[in-house]
Amino acid sequence: MKAVSALAAVRHLLDTGAVRRGDTLLDSSSGIYAYALALACHRYGMRCHIVGSTTVDRTLRTQLAVLGATLEQMEPCSDLKLDQKRRVERVHEILAEHPEYHWMRQYHDDVHYLGYRAIADRIREAVGGAGGAGGGAAGLTLVGGVGSGASTGALARYLRGADDPARPPADVELVGVQPYGSLTFGAEHVPDPEIIIAGIGSSIPFGNVSHELYDTLHWISFDAALAGSVDLLRRHAVFAGLSTGAGYLAARHERERAPERTVLFIAADTGHRYVDTVYARHREAKALTDLAPREVADQRQLALPWSRMRWNRAPAPAGPQMRAFRARGSPGWPLRAMLEA
Repeated sequence: MKAVSALAAVRHLLDTGAVRRGDTLLDSSSGIYAYALALACHRYGMRCHIVGSTTVDRTLRTQLAVLGATLEQMEPCSDLKLDQKRRVERVHEILAEHPEYHWMRQYHDDVHYLGYRAIADRIREAVGGAGGAGGGAAGLTLVGGVGSGASTGALARYLRGADDPARPPADVELVGVQPYGSLTFGAEHVPDPEIIIAGIGSSIPFGNVSHELYDTLHWISFDAALAGSVDLLRRHAVFAGLSTGAGYLAARHERERAPERTVLFIAADTGHRYVDTVYARHREAKALTDLAPREVADQRQLALPWSRMRWNRAPAPAGPQMRAFRARGSPGWPLRAMLEA
């Protein structure tokens, strides 16, 4: 999924003179973005340096090596929050040693929104417009893991017409999917006994998450996402990752609530790195008919395995980490200039 984002970001940096061919691009990743950035660097003649999560598997390590990327992988760690913190600290150490490296800041730089404009255009064509009515007379509901905020945030902005003031307002609802334990929408106080689903949550504030874009949030546990992934393969022959299983659950529910709307969900990656941790446990998967979200009014009511809350395009939740981050402001590129580029 992030290949479109990384390719557009690197091309923009080259076009604007922010980097030159042969420069080294640096970032941290739990998997998908590492592969995407390595592909982009290979295409445009750049060097790629990745600080990888402990979850990066042998298959991805091999792919990165073939593409010529340098990978520094964190030591095994049972706490993905600590893993994320250590990766960010290592990035800063590398920048101190190599100030000539360009840090891509996939979590904080709006340059990563650019690649999704073309995807939004394809969605408009596929669902019959997504402009004016937003995917037919009843509108479009977009479902996806929040993660860094770039994919769902960018698609919602473009589909709603942020890049074209002349286009009529579109009826596009954005539904974000989060793991328990994620800080982004205020669920850090509810741990998942299994794992935080890598890639769709965060233990640190992300500047690319625009909370005001989201209409609804689903918090989905590892066990529920596992059931979604297994059902998706059995029912639709789609072999995808754990975040896709979570998105599939949320999308099915939103479709049942509003069958008149077109519902689209993002399947971020394939299931290969989840063979042992998810698909080998397929006998444990619950039937989807046994799963339903608990409707909550605020984060204090969150409970495993699945909770749903209307967000109503509210600002970021109050909290010391989020307040400190927002006080600093996002270090990213000015979004309006990016949308108009």
